[in-house]
Amino acid sequence: MFRPQKILVTGGCGFVGHHLVRTLVEDHRISVVNVDKLSYAANPEALSDLTDEPNYTFERVDLCKPAALSAVFTTHRPDAVIHLAAESHVDRSIAAPDAFIQTNLVGSYHLLQASLAYWRSLPQAAAACAETATAPLSQESFRFLHVSTDEVYGSLPADAPGFCEHSPYDPHSPYSASKAGADHLVRAWHTTYGLPVLIGHPCNLFGPGQYPEKLIPRVLRNCLRGEPIPIYGDGTQRREWLYVKDCVDALFMVLMKGRVGGSYNIGEGTAQRNIDLVRTLCRCLDALAPELASKAAAHTNPPFADLIRWVADRPGHDTRYALDSSKLREELGWAPRHAFEESLHDTVAWYLAQRSWLESRT
Repeated sequence: MFRPQKILVTGGCGFVGHHLVRTLVEDHRISVVNVDKLSYAANPEALSDLTDEPNYTFERVDLCKPAALSAVFTTHRPDAVIHLAAESHVDRSIAAPDAFIQTNLVGSYHLLQASLAYWRSLPQAAAACAETATAPLSQESFRFLHVSTDEVYGSLPADAPGFCEHSPYDPHSPYSASKAGADHLVRAWHTTYGLPVLIGHPCNLFGPGQYPEKLIPRVLRNCLRGEPIPIYGDGTQRREWLYVKDCVDALFMVLMKGRVGGSYNIGEGTAQRNIDLVRTLCRCLDALAPELASKAAAHTNPPFADLIRWVADRPGHDTRYALDSSKLREELGWAPRHAFEESLHDTVAWYLAQRSWLESRT
C-alpha cells in the first residue's frame, strides 16, 4: 500500500480542500503543502490555526504560472499530488466560462507538466534502506490524484443504473466540459508519459464551510435573510449528496490503495430531488431556529418553506446524477461513515453558529 510522507494539495483553502488538509495533517500526521491562489471562494481562515504546525506549509501560487509551480516542487519535493483546485459553480461557468477553461483545463495542464518534470527527475526505484522506516523518493513511490466530478458523465435517464467508471462522457455545461477535458489530459499523461495517476469522481458534497453559491448554504443564507429561495424548473432534478468528510476519507483511500491509471466513483448511493432537499433544510431550520422564522415573513412563525419560489430552469440543466460506487467499496473497502440526516442537521447547526461567516460571503 502506498503511504505518502508529503502531499502537495492544490486548492487546499477551498471547501473540500480545507477539510482534506486538516484530515491529512491532524489525523494522518502527513506533511501537506497547500498550493492555492486564493480565489473568491477560498477560505484560508479555516486553516489559520495550522500556521505554526510544522507539517503544514502554504504557498500562494496560481497553477497557470508554471515557473512558480515548478519552484514549489523543487522546494518541497512531495511524493504525491492531490489536485482539487477548480472553478466549480455551474451558474458561473454559464455566465463567464473563461475562468473555468483557464483554471480547470489550462491550470491542470500546467500542473501535469510540472508533476511530470518532477517525477522524471526522481530515481526510477528506491534503493533498499534498513536504517529508515520511510522509503526515499522515487518514481515508483509517486502518485497524482486528480479530483473530478460526476457531472462529466452528463444526465442520467430516470430508470437507468448509476454511472460506472467506464460510462461515456457527455458534459453539458462549461464547468463539466472543462473538468472532462482535464480528465482526458490526466489519462493522456499517464498513457503517453507514464505519470502514475488516479482519478476520483465525487457526487454532490455538503458540509461546514462551503461557499454560499452552492445549493445548501445558499438556501440557508436566503432563509436567514428572509429572501426568496429560487428553485430551478420544477425542482425534480435528482442528486446524490455525500458529507464532505466521507469524501475526504475516500480520496485518501484512493490515493493509498487505488490502482494506478484507474478511476473511482465516490457516491453515497441514494439520490433525492432538489425540491425535497430544500424542504428538508427548511424544516431543519424551523426546528433549530424558530425565533428566526417569524422574521423571515410577514406573519407569525411561518415555515421557512414559504420562501420557496419557482424560477426558469438553468440552460442545459441535467435532470439526474447517480453513481455506481461499487468499485470503490469492493476494491478499496470504503463506505460512508456519516448518516445523511445527522450530517445535514450538523451542517445546518454549523451555519447557524457561523452566521456572520455565511453573511460575509457574497
